Amino acid sequence: MTDDGLWAASIFDLAGPIQRGDLSPIALAEAMLDRIARLDGTLHSFVAVTADLARTGACRAASEIRAGHWRGPLHGIPIALKDIFYTPGIPASFGRPVYQGWEPPHEATVARRLTEAGAVLLGKLALTEGVYADHHPTVTPPVNPFGPGHWTGTSSGGSGVAVTAGLCFGTLGSDTGGSIRLPSACCGVVGIKPTWGRVSRHGVFPLAESLDHVGPMARTVADAALLLRTIAGADGLDPTAAPVAVPDYLAWLNDGIAGLRVGIDWSLIRARADDTVAATMESVASSVVAMGARLSQVRLPPLDDVLLAWSTQCGVEAAVAHRETFPARACEYGPRLAKLLRDGAATSGPALADAQAVRRRFTGQMARLFDDIDLLLIPALPVAGPTLDYMASLGEDPEGILAIGPFTAPFDMCGYPTITLPCGISERGIPVGFQFAAKPFAEDLLIRAGHAYQSRTDWHRRRPEL
Repeated sequence: MTDDGLWAASIFDLAGPIQRGDLSPIALAEAMLDRIARLDGTLHSFVAVTADLARTGACRAASEIRAGHWRGPLHGIPIALKDIFYTPGIPASFGRPVYQGWEPPHEATVARRLTEAGAVLLGKLALTEGVYADHHPTVTPPVNPFGPGHWTGTSSGGSGVAVTAGLCFGTLGSDTGGSIRLPSACCGVVGIKPTWGRVSRHGVFPLAESLDHVGPMARTVADAALLLRTIAGADGLDPTAAPVAVPDYLAWLNDGIAGLRVGIDWSLIRARADDTVAATMESVASSVVAMGARLSQVRLPPLDDVLLAWSTQCGVEAAVAHRETFPARACEYGPRLAKLLRDGAATSGPALADAQAVRRRFTGQMARLFDDIDLLLIPALPVAGPTLDYMASLGEDPEGILAIGPFTAPFDMCGYPTITLPCGISERGIPVGFQFAAKPFAEDLLIRAGHAYQSRTDWHRRRPEL
């Protein structure tokens, strides 16, 4: 493995050489810092590069490993974090000038767990304002390495860009309406949105707490599974973190999906997705059958009502999350987030109750759907490689949510887990992604299915030319 090729390696490619002493965590961290310095001036994926912290962490990892205290596959691996995770000593802004320079008072549980596993923090990654839909007008958005005129996804766009460009080996994102899965699809990486409650949200700036999920993004399913295994589990600091045992997701990595029941709603795909997305789904379905799964036609519940209910629920909870600074400092907010907060604050009790009733009905309908299947196959985006011009044409929310989020936001409403994988390219060379979804706390099935798919395809090995 040459120095030039280090950035393209997986975490598991690097773990063995690091453990044996063939690869120094110090040299690896320096190689990544150099790559960030050379490329991120154009890509804008980082909001803060913590070079001194990374060097300190790499030196500590090297010393521990030399002494025989190897902590596991993440020991000495350079990662980055979306700038919503509290990291004391590193100012955070959450994509909002109103918070510029704010220092978190404590560490996010997930950040601590990664540090305890020996990961080396390279810095914090860009996100949309307040973890919502658009970047603040004063912020330069991340650039899709596969095509600068194309969307990077929201709101973990910096995370998707950094992983696919080889500026870190993995990261954590958050997902309220699709913000792990949309950047994963647009940037050609793997993203896992776990079951709601599978991962602690302590020390994570919220958009809408009952919709927010924390999960990993990486270039391979195995790497994402490792990150999930590290951060998942109950947390005394977050009573909503489920006290459900975390399995060793890597133990079943190679078990495949032969015999599993996989559902697909072709009528929904043909009604909502463009021709390129539909064609890639046909290819994925063929691969699923070739892997021995039993594919069947299913019908998802109607989605328009649940998407509108998502918009209502998100707005109300976001207004609560921002009440210390909005409307008192409304002039410092960008227009789209400000509109969400105004609409949320103006929502009546009966309107919120109606949205919650829609959410409960949808969750019950999804539970019945999964009585007959183990996995659901569904696109990540309705449009292949959406351009920035296309995204600007979608208009005000909730219309924009209806257009871009029909395959993602519903799974935040019911809290079911999904994994997003690259499965094709648009005619302009932008990655196209799809999802497997499963029952609550069945992330092991998602990881098995995703790894089986990656074992027979090469989409995850495609890299942008930088």
